[in-house]
Amino acid sequence: MVAMNGDDALVDFHEADARPPTVAIVASVTAAGVASTAGVIASPAGGALLGIAALAFLAGSLRRSARVLTWGAAIGVGGLGLAGYRGAPTEALLVAAVGLTVAWDLADHGVGLGEQVGRGARVRRNVAVHAGASLLVGVLAAALVYGVTLAVGGGQPIAALALFLAGGIALVSALR
Repeated sequence: MVAMNGDDALVDFHEADARPPTVAIVASVTAAGVASTAGVIASPAGGALLGIAALAFLAGSLRRSARVLTWGAAIGVGGLGLAGYRGAPTEALLVAAVGLTVAWDLADHGVGLGEQVGRGARVRRNVAVHAGASLLVGVLAAALVYGVTLAVGGGQPIAALALFLAGGIALVSALR
């Protein structure tokens, strides 16, 4: 875009690139990869859905679409539910859940950063702090859910799934 200043000279203004920063996309896809790997260990069908969620996070970030990110998160939660229904180990489910949540949060944060400061801004530290805080909240929530699961005792997959979903809701509300 070119404009005239008061001295009738041409001034060149560059519009900021509103795409998410690359570091945010890479961090999100890495966390989604951890989630899908843990999901495949827990249940191949659930892991496949988590892999689709990872692709949706990548597509949503590249398209700057919160709707695609939300659909990706919904598909990932479906994958977690399917894995839990099929009796997947609690530990793998918790790792997958934390990875999925951190991936979605980082993708959403990256889209926001792209809109606010643009792709060219120096945001590496911002993304690292955001990822660390998100991971810390996720690990604390997972530890709480895991502790309650151990306290409840074995042989109760429905109760574990209910506690897992309650922990996921608490995690999402804490991240918001």
